[in-house]
Amino acid sequence: MKLVMTLLVRDHAEIIDANIAFHLNAGVDFVVVTDNRSVDGTTDILESYAREGVVHLIREPSDKFLQDEWITRMARLAAAEFGADWVINADTDEFWWPRGESLKSVLAEIPERYGVVRALWRHFPPRPDDGRFFAERMTVRMAPHVAVTSPLSQYVANAESEKSAHRADPTVFRRDKHLFTMSSRRLVPLRGWYPIEVLHFPLRTEEQCARKYLGHVQAGRPLAYQERAVDAYQVGKMQEFYSSLVVDDATLNRGVEDGSLVIDTRLRDALRALRVESGQHPFALPSGDRNLLSFPKPDLVDEMIYAADAALLDEATVVRLQARLDRIETEINSLRLTRRAKLRWKITHLLGRR
Repeated sequence: MKLVMTLLVRDHAEIIDANIAFHLNAGVDFVVVTDNRSVDGTTDILESYAREGVVHLIREPSDKFLQDEWITRMARLAAAEFGADWVINADTDEFWWPRGESLKSVLAEIPERYGVVRALWRHFPPRPDDGRFFAERMTVRMAPHVAVTSPLSQYVANAESEKSAHRADPTVFRRDKHLFTMSSRRLVPLRGWYPIEVLHFPLRTEEQCARKYLGHVQAGRPLAYQERAVDAYQVGKMQEFYSSLVVDDATLNRGVEDGSLVIDTRLRDALRALRVESGQHPFALPSGDRNLLSFPKPDLVDEMIYAADAALLDEATVVRLQARLDRIETEINSLRLTRRAKLRWKITHLLGRR
């Protein structure tokens, strides 16, 4: 089996080394990257990995953020040009953690009739910035029941197709965060099972937070919490906004006690194992066919807790779908009322003329 990961990046120099090294040691064989107008040194880092033969770099100069188009291009390249059997379309702030020996080993267990398998979100909120690397500081994650449906939260539980691995297909295309193929039977989703966790570190520093949300707004159709961040930035209150999201020690202690926060040092420990003192990159790449990371098999207690978290994710998805249906029903009723009002006015007007 060959596993290819795709990444869409812009100005991620502080995290791109860790992302690529981690996934190559977790079972990914090759990475296809689209670099859109980076100016912080990200391009130089990617070029060095390309010279080592583990990255295919696409330089995208467009000032329009065509996310669906670029992800579609990379996913098709993975299948048609790089011989992928499975493809992970990831973001740079995500670390895909297999609940098994490696990413390839858990994907190998997927029955042939299924073409899409979803991953379970694990959101890590920002911690006080003391100058250390983000993975050293951010060792606490949100419990899945926290703000699972609130549109004002950047930690919403999510089961969308963008957080899924799929069988490689040269006809695949992405639209509105969902994956399709020319034959819908090719990407039949496997529901109710999440063999991979996505350790998600969306906000790491105040500067990165402002850059991230400004970029989302400029790309169009921002979410509510992104608009709040931009509003704060425009009135000079970005520091206050970011500080409201940071989990300080007092908040951490309360959260651990009430179950809303969970200590999770997995990424920190994995990156410590890969850290090298000297060399071209700060983290070691696999040596031959041997990965430098090992992933412990979950025990029975962990599996039970994980099953409960997965069930909560499914419930959150149902809640959001019901809310979406309610909004559609309200809009339809509004249109009906408008049409009735117009019809009533026409009838009254005609009767008045008579």
